[in-house]
Amino acid sequence: MANHVTSAEIAVNGDHLDTSAVAKVKTVSLAIAAAGSLISLLTFFGAFGEFFRGTYSYSWLFAFFFFLTLSMGGAFWMLLHNVSNAGWGTSVRRTFENLAATYPWMMIFAIPLLFPSIQEYLYEWMNQHRAISGSVAGIGAKDALYASPDPYDHLLYVKYWYMNLPFWYGRVLFYFVALPLVIIGLRRLSTAQDTDPNPGVNRLLRARFHSTYTLIIFALTITFTGYDFILGLDYVWFSTMWGVYIFAGSALNAMAVIILVCTWLIHRGHLKHVTHAEHFHIMGKLLFAFTVFWAYIAFSQFFLIWYANITEATSYFLIRNTGHWNTANIVLVVGHFVIPFIVLLQAWIKKNPKYLSAVAAYTLVMHVLDHYIITIPERGISLGLIKPEVFGDIQVSIPHAFWGDILAFVTIGAAFLFFLLRAIGQHSLYPNRDPRILESANLSN
Repeated sequence: MANHVTSAEIAVNGDHLDTSAVAKVKTVSLAIAAAGSLISLLTFFGAFGEFFRGTYSYSWLFAFFFFLTLSMGGAFWMLLHNVSNAGWGTSVRRTFENLAATYPWMMIFAIPLLFPSIQEYLYEWMNQHRAISGSVAGIGAKDALYASPDPYDHLLYVKYWYMNLPFWYGRVLFYFVALPLVIIGLRRLSTAQDTDPNPGVNRLLRARFHSTYTLIIFALTITFTGYDFILGLDYVWFSTMWGVYIFAGSALNAMAVIILVCTWLIHRGHLKHVTHAEHFHIMGKLLFAFTVFWAYIAFSQFFLIWYANITEATSYFLIRNTGHWNTANIVLVVGHFVIPFIVLLQAWIKKNPKYLSAVAAYTLVMHVLDHYIITIPERGISLGLIKPEVFGDIQVSIPHAFWGDILAFVTIGAAFLFFLLRAIGQHSLYPNRDPRILESANLSN
């Protein structure tokens, strides 16, 4: 650091974004999100036929869960900062909170997944439950599965304690309510400090206390949204490391978004005196650490499944080693780990906001590829099994369905951008009355 920052250099009323400067971007984003949502609703209601409704259901799930992971990652960094009582991140804590604040809005895009007319294309286990309980009068779905001669029905039977419709809807309700309450409460506690004449440490202690037990809520949410929305696409497959895999990618790429937002704010003349190269150095090290962690979890999951060689477990990778998906997986290994690992070893890159932002943007592109590989290969398989007369035989990809993927991604992405900019413009860009702001402003590592 070139200068020692004093309290006189901290803005008395905080640092606020000029909302008029981003009004056009917000308007365009909202318009794109609204138009895309209208087209999506028409598709879901069958206006363009059953084929497009079925294929677009996967497009929507892919885009929704990708952006949801970024929001959940923001919640993780907010909670971790509070629990660890870290001083370094005080200058950028509000960015953590603003990213987390998009989570309740992103969950709105889960609503189409709650309807049976969409679920029938995505979750075969739900179809099985509904079909078998409806065909046998006076007997519950669990007993009907037990009595069925189909071995796959028996597999559903042993998973019935978790994979049953009432419990599934109950868990989704938990995702809609629990984590949003945590995020809203902690953000309000933080922003109220900006106008508190005697801020002190009381709010910091309260934030730290309330972030401890709510980390459990976060852990449950990020783990089981991954199971309920994504892993449930193939009820036969299972992985005990799936929740950790989703978490690793979420934390990594949420930090990438945080780096991009901080760089953008600095470019616009904000965060003066409180955020500098040392903060980016730490965020770059966190980006590096979670790049390694993601690769470790991804390899461990693959290695354990390969070593055990259980048919139900290997199906996931067999599908993704077919056709061009194998090439995409190779690109993911090299692009998501090898390249950023080598680049982020350089300390000078981590200290330069411009260069680090380029790496962060690149990481987000790899995150898109990761979630595309997770979700989309199931489309041709599942739709071919559910309605072969409409979608054709089982295949690893459906021609021209990627246009729906683009539409869903742009629609939900535009909404994500709108809600993120909205959150950024609501309060001071950093907690100017936090007792640790000078410690953070004078960070050296």
